Amino acid sequence: MSTLEPAGPAAREIALVWWVMLIGSGVVLALVCGLFLYAFKNRTGLAGVPERVWLIGGGLAFPIVVLIALLAWALPSGQSMLPRDDGAFRVEAEAFQWGWRFGYPEGGETLTVLHIPAGEPVDVAITTADVIHAFWVPQLAGKIDAIPGQTNVLRLFAEEPGLYRGQCAEFCGIGHAGMDFAVQAHEADDYEAALARVLEEAGQ
Repeated sequence: MSTLEPAGPAAREIALVWWVMLIGSGVVLALVCGLFLYAFKNRTGLAGVPERVWLIGGGLAFPIVVLIALLAWALPSGQSMLPRDDGAFRVEAEAFQWGWRFGYPEGGETLTVLHIPAGEPVDVAITTADVIHAFWVPQLAGKIDAIPGQTNVLRLFAEEPGLYRGQCAEFCGIGHAGMDFAVQAHEADDYEAALARVLEEAGQ
């Protein structure tokens, strides 16, 4: 379930943001540690720098520039997970204590495993039957909450067929730790037949 092993474009964008944040924080840490060590070794070297420079430059200007740059970098990544009005395949996910129910436009439903076609965008309409839960498949997309009385839509895209693990990422009671699920991505050409076989085995 590593976010650093993306299997779709949205997850790849999230992983890239994470790496940028890691490298950027490492640079900031190195700069601060460098100034700290320099001040210890040369106690008079920075004595001539006015306090206003440290307060305005280091306390205001530097954080503002870093945060604005990070925001500008991260916004497009968030946009990649939003649904679009482009006729994408749509499925339904309903959370409940403590499991998941998935519905399909062809009819029928599955528990615990969501079946989608690989290589195609899929919009997941997420609701909950009770308390707040969260739908999260780290290798395919970010996290979105399932909120009572509301439907939130998250776009998934699995580049290759495979089984991708998911988890409720919002504490929802005593059974939260076991509230996991999986997304099974099938070859697009075989998707309808594969789903029909799954529903038939479930007696639907």
